[in-house]
Amino acid sequence: MKQLVMLVVMLVRGERRAFLRGLALAVTVLAMGVALLGLSGWFITAAAAAGMAGIGILFNVFAPSAMVRLLALGRTAARYGERLLTHDATLRALSHLRIRLLQGLLTRPYRTLERLRANTFLNRVTADIDALDGALLRLVLPALAGGAVIVTASVALWLLVYPSIALILGTGFLLLPTMVFLLGQRIARRPARQAEAAMQASRSRLIDLIAGRDDLTVYGQLQAAEDHARNAHLRHSTARARLDRIERLTQAALDLTGAGLTAAALAVGAMLVQAGEISAARAAIGVFAALALGEAVAPVRRALSEIGRMTQAARRILPSLAVAAPGGTREDMPGTPSLALRDLDYRPGGSGRRVFAPLSLTVAPGEIVALTGPSGCGKSTVLLLAAGALEPSGGTVDIGGAAVGAWSREVLGARIALVPQRNALIAGSIAENLRLAAPGAAPRDLWQALEAVQLAETIRARGGLDSRLGFRGAGLSGGEARRLVLARAILKRPAVLLLDEPTEGLDEATAQAVMAGLRRALPEAVILLAAHRRVEIAAADRSMALDRTES
Repeated sequence: MKQLVMLVVMLVRGERRAFLRGLALAVTVLAMGVALLGLSGWFITAAAAAGMAGIGILFNVFAPSAMVRLLALGRTAARYGERLLTHDATLRALSHLRIRLLQGLLTRPYRTLERLRANTFLNRVTADIDALDGALLRLVLPALAGGAVIVTASVALWLLVYPSIALILGTGFLLLPTMVFLLGQRIARRPARQAEAAMQASRSRLIDLIAGRDDLTVYGQLQAAEDHARNAHLRHSTARARLDRIERLTQAALDLTGAGLTAAALAVGAMLVQAGEISAARAAIGVFAALALGEAVAPVRRALSEIGRMTQAARRILPSLAVAAPGGTREDMPGTPSLALRDLDYRPGGSGRRVFAPLSLTVAPGEIVALTGPSGCGKSTVLLLAAGALEPSGGTVDIGGAAVGAWSREVLGARIALVPQRNALIAGSIAENLRLAAPGAAPRDLWQALEAVQLAETIRARGGLDSRLGFRGAGLSGGEARRLVLARAILKRPAVLLLDEPTEGLDEATAQAVMAGLRRALPEAVILLAAHRRVEIAAADRSMALDRTES
């Protein structure tokens, strides 16, 4: 619960004025509801008493009826304004939270990000943000507004009706629903978590089933995948059924609380009327106010079923927001920087065996250097270290005469391009995929980059830059997807280009042409590549072999 409170405070702080206005309107809505029913009760009872006394013709019905209409219309307008303000502020706050969440995740170690499954992660983030929407709109704001109205109504009843009635309703509506909520959320916590976990599993498995249906069919696993998705859905349904039962019991407890307090107000009011302490009309105010205060505690039932989701979401999101890997501050990288690795060493987790023997290497602007060696010797790790994605265990990585960590993230993002082995393409047009690296690139620039990687003719045959790709770039072969990613790297015009097996999946002639095209497109760039093919090594100015180390 502590993490949820911290996260709610963070969200409200960014939209403080809008939330305060929305809270004021929420209080107004509930207060008008209490006043409306209280006034109506007084009006009806007073009018009846005047009629029975034979003085009904002298009773002023116009002022109370006008006030009733004013409260009814004002309550509707205030409700609309409250919904508009609070929902708009919540959406803005959650939009900022999404950005901060993604920025926080980007500061995590590269190897951690590599292990994230896109489907699972996106489903979880979506569900967590949705849960926090409920924390503001269905828990915090209703609780604050309800508490404020109960206290205000109690003060008004103390002054207008009688202190004992005010104490009964005030303490009753503040304490009893709170006890119901605390007890109910303790009971609902486990099924709420189970329902949330099952819902996310169901979503992920359904997406995996749809995205991989062809492969699953080929390998005869389609039915098994369907069964896994169905089982997750059944678990979610079971957990939701338990939550629904708890909700119904909670609602019954709240209804009994409201009915009991209303009966208590009626009984005490009747005794006070008989004792001559107050009039019947004033006693009616307390009874009808008790009926109206039931609205102030009604959100308890809805919040109860979601409190488990909210707390779990806060526990997952808050640490990601708290991650803050400080970047450097230098902004003046030279136009043609060199790359220098000095006694570079890396041990996973900061201890254990070295991935490779200490490495010293300098790559000048306009030079291509190939890292060679057997699989697993650390070529990809060196590229990640050079990009600043991993922190070296020993030695330094210098770019442009300064340590890679000294440069700001903006500078590193603009001047370094890393093309890993896994292609990263999106569903969209060819142009949209390319412009991820250069949003303002003109069509001519896009075609030049495609020409450099020998992909222009293929794209023209497919319909040009506007031709669409499917999920994760579906529609291109492995080699074509690889070249499209290389073209995107060219568009970035990096000073340092880091390539991990760039010609994988290409025939030798195409691979030679691609390597030559990269050099022509980026004549002054530092190019460091992890190579395992002769054509890549032959295209380099020199090569350096990495060896495994046992130390």
